[in-house]
Parts: sequence; structure tokens; C-alpha cells
Amino acid sequence: MELERLPFDLTVCKLISMEDFDPSAEFFFFGKTGEELSLVCRTEDVPAGTLAREDGWKGFRIRGILDFSLIGILAGITDVLARNRIGLFAVSTYNTDYILVREEDFDRAGLVLSEAGYAIAGPEEEAGKSG
Repeated sequence: MELERLPFDLTVCKLISMEDFDPSAEFFFFGKTGEELSLVCRTEDVPAGTLAREDGWKGFRIRGILDFSLIGILAGITDVLARNRIGLFAVSTYNTDYILVREEDFDRAGLVLSEAGYAIAGPEEEAGKSG
């Protein structure tokens, strides 16, 4: 299984409304329940009208499209991180999953995941493949 490092900083925040957020931003996740409206986005894209925000997150994306019949993909990753006392915030899309960890744990998370057999790629690896 291959994970890709996301090359930008992320923020998790709680919003009053979606009004102040620019939906043309390249990367974001909204979550809405009867209790809250949450946003995960690039730190540079955080809207002014936030009720609360947590900066300092970095992320990994599981490469490829994950079929809904696959079992245990996210559980395997979270198990490795939990055994190494690294907290996470997971977000899923139709195609794949994203694992966010605190910036100070990002390098160590990549190392322990790599040691557990996950291939870790990032922007620097992609540049080398294109040549």
C-alpha cells in the first residue's frame, strides 16, 4: 500500500457558516451535523469566521482508488500509529482516505508507517519519477 505525503499545512476548524469559505480552494473537507459545521483545509485558506481552529496538521493520502469492499485499510494504518502513540484525524472521500497527524509527529509517522511496510511517497519522489 502506498501513502503520499501532502505538501501543505492543514487546519481543522469549526465554523459558524460556510459563507466566508471560498469553495474554489484546491483542497478541503466539510462536515455538518446537527451540532456543528467543521472544515479541514489548507492553513492558508482558513476563513475569517471560525469559532475554533487547530493549526499544525500535516497529511498522508492513500494512493489509488479504494473499493468499498476492502476491509481494514484504515484500521491497519491507525493501528501502526496508535502503537507508536501518534494521534490522528482521518477523513474519507469516495475514492480514498486521508490521515492527518500533528506536524511535530509527521516525520515520525512516515518512518513508523514505512517500517510497517507502507511505501511513503511525496513531492520529492514525484519529481524524480517524471524525469
